[in-house]
Amino acid sequence: MAMRRPAFNEAVIAPHLVFLDELRAAGQLEMTGGFSDKSGGAYVLVNVASLEDARAIAARDPLALTGTSDLTVYEWNTR
Repeated sequence: MAMRRPAFNEAVIAPHLVFLDELRAAGQLEMTGGFSDKSGGAYVLVNVASLEDARAIAARDPLALTGTSDLTVYEWNTR
C-alpha cells in the first residue's frame, strides 16, 4: 500500500507507472489501483518468493525512492 506524503510530487506518477508495467511484464503484478480520495493506492504482487522479496520490490518503486509516499507491504492471505 502506498500513502502519499503531504509533499507528494505528481511528476513521480509516470515513473511509478513504468515500474508497475515492468512488474506486470515480469509476471509479478496481479492488480493495481489508486484510492478514490487521491490519498494513495495499492498493488498486489504475485510470484514473489518471500515477504522480504516483496519489500525489496516495493523499495525500488519510484514512490519510495523519491520519498513522496510511504509504502507498506502486507502479506495477504486470500481465499
